Amino acid sequence: MRAKFITLQRDIDEIIGNCQVCYVGMVDENNLPYVVPFNFGYKDGIIYLHSALEGLKIDILRKNPNVCIVFSADHKLHAQSEQVACSYSMHYRSVQAFGEVEFVDDHDRKIEILNMVMANYTDREFKYNEPSLREVRTYQVKVKSFSGKIFGYVK
Repeated sequence: MRAKFITLQRDIDEIIGNCQVCYVGMVDENNLPYVVPFNFGYKDGIIYLHSALEGLKIDILRKNPNVCIVFSADHKLHAQSEQVACSYSMHYRSVQAFGEVEFVDDHDRKIEILNMVMANYTDREFKYNEPSLREVRTYQVKVKSFSGKIFGYVK
C-alpha cells in the first residue's frame, strides 16, 4: 500500500479540523531546526497561533518568519501479520502548510484570534482581561501552500 497525496482543499480542511495540536517548524540563525507544538485556530487558509510575548520561538520568528506547520490525525496501528515486525505500519492523514508568521498586536484583532483558537476546542464564548491581553502574543500564518498525504485511512 502506498500513501496517496491529498489535493482537494476540503480534504485538507477536514484533516486540520480533526487535529488538536499542530507542530510549527522554524529555522534559527544557525540554520538549526526548531519545532514546537501549538494549540491553534484555523479559518479560510489562515492558521492562528498564540504564545508568551518573548522566548526562543519569538526570537527565531522575528529573524526568519518562514514556517512549516504539520497536522497529523487518525493514527491507527495496522499489521498484515502480527508476528512479522516489518509488516506493521501506521495509518494516518497529514497536512503540511507553508507560510510566514505575521505578528498581530492590534487589540481587537488579538481578541478575534484568541476566539478562533478557542473555537477549535470549545463552543463557549470568552471574555479577556486587559492584563492577559497585554501578556499574550498572537500571530497568523497566511498559508502559501498546502500538501497532504493519506495512508490506509478509510472513512
